[in-house]
Amino acid sequence: MKATHQPPTHAPVTTADLLRMAALYLRQHGWTQGTYYATTTPTNYPTPPACAAGAIGIACAGHTVEHFTQLDPDTLADYLATLAAFVDHLDTAYPMFLIDDDGFALDEHTSPYSWNDDPARTAEQVITALEAAADESDQLHLTGGQN
Repeated sequence: MKATHQPPTHAPVTTADLLRMAALYLRQHGWTQGTYYATTTPTNYPTPPACAAGAIGIACAGHTVEHFTQLDPDTLADYLATLAAFVDHLDTAYPMFLIDDDGFALDEHTSPYSWNDDPARTAEQVITALEAAADESDQLHLTGGQN
């Protein structure tokens, strides 16, 4: 290594880290249903209560955004990967599939939006699911880069 070489001073943020940040955000700022962010707060309130997907978005971007397509490509990639890891967990732990009138599945995966907005859902269930998804993500990505 050359004397002028500056090694990284921090580890990269993982999908598991982002899921835990989303859970922590909900614990600290509150949870909502039916929208990414609670509309009962002033529009300039920087940390409104959020749904699961909104909390993941805040964990990735560091702020609220009107639509996640407004994210820069790297942040959008992190958001989509983190949301996908959450959906994978929901598919395993809380399967909820939409079925049409003929009994055919309309969607192969549990929607994080429908799951979050279920009237019987609680904030603690959402936080627990985010944390469990983070644990699963950690188990899938072992140290040293192995999968």
